[in-house]
Amino acid sequence: MANRVLVISPDPDDVRTLRQALGSASDGPFIVENASTLASGLRRIEQGGVDAILLDLTLPDSRGLAGFDQVHAVARHTPVMTLCALGEEQDASEAVQRGAQGWLSKGYFDNNLVPQSLRNVIERMKVEQKLYAVQARAQITLNSIGDAVISVDMHGRVDYLNIAAELMTGWKRDEAKGRRISEILVMVDGDGGAPVVNPVEAVLRDGQVEGLAGEVVMADRHGKCRRIEDSAAPIFDWDGLLVGAVMVFRDVSDTVALTTKMKHLAQHDFLTGLPNRVLLNDRITQATVSAKRSNTCPALLFLDLDKFKHINDSLGHAIGDHLLQAVAGRLLDCVRSSDTVSRHGGDEFVVLLADERRPQDAALAAEKILIAISTPFLLDGHQLHTSTSIGISVFPLDGLDAAALLKNADTAMYHAKERGRNAYQFFRHDMNARAVERQLIESNLRLALERSEFTLHYQPKLDLESETITGVEALLRWNHPEWGLVPPERFIHIAEECGLVIPLGRWVLREACTQAVRWRDSGIAPVSIAVNVSAMEFRHRDYFDHALAIFKATGADPVWLQLELTESVLMRDVAASAGLLAKFKAMGVQIAVDDFGTGYSSLSYLNQFPIDVLKIDQSFVRAIDGSAERNGAIVSAVIGMGRSLHQRVIAEGIENAVQLAFLKLHGCGEGQGYFFSKPVDADRMRAMLHAGG
Repeated sequence: MANRVLVISPDPDDVRTLRQALGSASDGPFIVENASTLASGLRRIEQGGVDAILLDLTLPDSRGLAGFDQVHAVARHTPVMTLCALGEEQDASEAVQRGAQGWLSKGYFDNNLVPQSLRNVIERMKVEQKLYAVQARAQITLNSIGDAVISVDMHGRVDYLNIAAELMTGWKRDEAKGRRISEILVMVDGDGGAPVVNPVEAVLRDGQVEGLAGEVVMADRHGKCRRIEDSAAPIFDWDGLLVGAVMVFRDVSDTVALTTKMKHLAQHDFLTGLPNRVLLNDRITQATVSAKRSNTCPALLFLDLDKFKHINDSLGHAIGDHLLQAVAGRLLDCVRSSDTVSRHGGDEFVVLLADERRPQDAALAAEKILIAISTPFLLDGHQLHTSTSIGISVFPLDGLDAAALLKNADTAMYHAKERGRNAYQFFRHDMNARAVERQLIESNLRLALERSEFTLHYQPKLDLESETITGVEALLRWNHPEWGLVPPERFIHIAEECGLVIPLGRWVLREACTQAVRWRDSGIAPVSIAVNVSAMEFRHRDYFDHALAIFKATGADPVWLQLELTESVLMRDVAASAGLLAKFKAMGVQIAVDDFGTGYSSLSYLNQFPIDVLKIDQSFVRAIDGSAERNGAIVSAVIGMGRSLHQRVIAEGIENAVQLAFLKLHGCGEGQGYFFSKPVDADRMRAMLHAGG
């Protein structure tokens, strides 16, 4: 592509000579334009497209360097060479100092070096423009990145900082320039605070890439410290000679803090801050290894809070969480610094007594814990009473590793709970038989639904005056092919713990609805069937939708279904419970509160629920023995309250005539119990319904 040259000269001979020299040059082609005055030359420059300018310093409207200054001002990025007569080289030389690329002497314009010189200055300007673009891009890039960059010369003196480095060190580029890197970048060891040698020094000595080893802290100009990662690399010139070094570093304080936090969370319980199972297992392993050398007997105390589920269901998870935190604090107060208190999950805790000399010493710690936990807790305006059941296993008698010790301590804890709670129990090897039985029941439960081993029995509810049947309660039974009829108390709590209670509850509801339709189709007048609903089932997000699908699939009329829920289930989330019950009530389903009087419910809250029936817990009915009126005080109070709230009252567990007489005397409308009938199968119940009671 031809280069366009503007000749600004009043001498036509000079212009003609230059045009001929440039037009026929082998380094061409050049397109030559000319202007005879400074003003006309400036106008042409402003139009653009000029690659080089040849400027006569003697013009009609300008003489000397003043003209050059004006041209250079409007054509700063265009190469300018001056034309001067012999003897005027001083002005030409001064023009070079001000930005000219050189000069041509008059009388020598036809020399073949003229076009070559002009070509060189044009190409050099293009290279400078490209280099400027590269430098600008590099500058923008360095100032845009988050990493700090500092470069130094061979003496370790700073010659460049990017913006990130300015922000991190507190030094401005102009202030830092020429200072030693050790003054600008002060580093100490993150663990002990000892000074750290800047890796730049090693790079300038060895010419190899270096990085900081370990945790390093940088202190900025104002004393603020932050953790950094960095590396330093050598800078070589074209000849491969070392001329300096560049150091790149970044603030990793947040990353280090996050890593530390994540490591802590991976090993600690989020609610209480106590070590979790992972860290506990590690410490048990350490304790057992140490015990073999020090002749100690590490002991594990496996704790389960008594009544915690009741508190959690009645007062909500927030109160439950606060109670767990308070329990954690008391446990820490009961042990030594060498011991470990861990939250195992839910309301379970494990205490590792690492340095016990005798197995019996664990009993002293257990007694101390029992006293601490049984002391009332005052939380959020509630005085809460709980206790704990503790199982103890000892190394090496009860296990040689963490898994065995935990398993056996857990087994012993269940035995302590069965013995009345608020007690501790050392593991005995015969306890494993019970644990094996529990595992056997769970594994068989998972198959029982598939094998259709469950059935419903029905216990009638009667009008206490006429003794006619007013409804029935559906009760789940497990007919195992080898074990026979398994009582609910042996498997219901296991079903709840392993999550099988939800599919079991759905099967019960479907079977009860199906049976109601069978009785109806056989000519029996519709009868109310009560179905017990567990807390886990009631809180399940799809409970209402599943119930609705069952009603539609079986053709059962919801009017003849009664849902029985305990107070604690309802009080878990009052607003959610009220909303769900309202949906069932709108369909005609009856709502009964089972085991009434045993929970922590507020009567004002209960009044918000669309309750049809209050069922007096059988423990209160059992207390009626005819010896004193006060033994039936709770029963009479519930009957009176039900009457005030226009709710039916049903007494559970009626077993003798004395209890029946008391209930009738105080106006209880309905009842159920062995005095009338044990739960019977569907065929026997159909016969009883057909007979009318």
